[in-house]
Amino acid sequence: MATAGSLWVQLRPASDGLVPAIVQHAHTGQVLMLGYMNEQALAATLANRRVTFWSRSRNELWEKGLTSGNTLNLVDLATDCDNDALLVLALPKGPTCHTGRPSCFYKQIANGELHEQDEGLRPDTAVGTIINRVFATILERKQGLGTTSPTGKSYVRSLLTKGASKIGEKLREEAGELADALADETDDRVDSEAADLLFHTLVGLALRDRHPNDVAAVLAARHGISGIDEKAARGQ
Repeated sequence: MATAGSLWVQLRPASDGLVPAIVQHAHTGQVLMLGYMNEQALAATLANRRVTFWSRSRNELWEKGLTSGNTLNLVDLATDCDNDALLVLALPKGPTCHTGRPSCFYKQIANGELHEQDEGLRPDTAVGTIINRVFATILERKQGLGTTSPTGKSYVRSLLTKGASKIGEKLREEAGELADALADETDDRVDSEAADLLFHTLVGLALRDRHPNDVAAVLAARHGISGIDEKAARGQ
């Protein structure tokens, strides 16, 4: 496993010895805050799995939420193409901003003026972020990379090996279970069954070498068009 030191030497900090660290919600993709890290802060973040910065105003290490309890639990780290900035994927415990808001980025610029929004800016791609992340994992399994099972087996690879007939069988099964959940089951069951159906849909796309972006392009082309008119144009 790489150490903070071995990672740090690959980064390109500014003249003050710091790199900006953008924190993003690991599940929704919402940008939560911006902080700065030096090698010590990076080491503490990796060691404790709680996001830690270097405070430029106090000139000391600052573990986010140490006193308030509103911590940021580390999920993953990435760097940009120039290795001079970090992207920190984290799960927040409580609000991230000191104002009590979920995100520090709650001021929208419109017509040259600042307008506060209660929930902060949530990117339109928040759902797409997690879908693309799951799809990337599916593609890794298709390439024979990685596994999450102690047995060394992969459910995704088994589906892809069995082909369209097996994936189609699972899609029909999951669609039926979602339909049943919609009729008279709890909201949690609806969410769970919808997730199962979406997951198997992504596996099917991977089988055919299609991408969620290809599906999104179709939806974008249809957006703003009456569903009745769109179906009539397709002769259905």
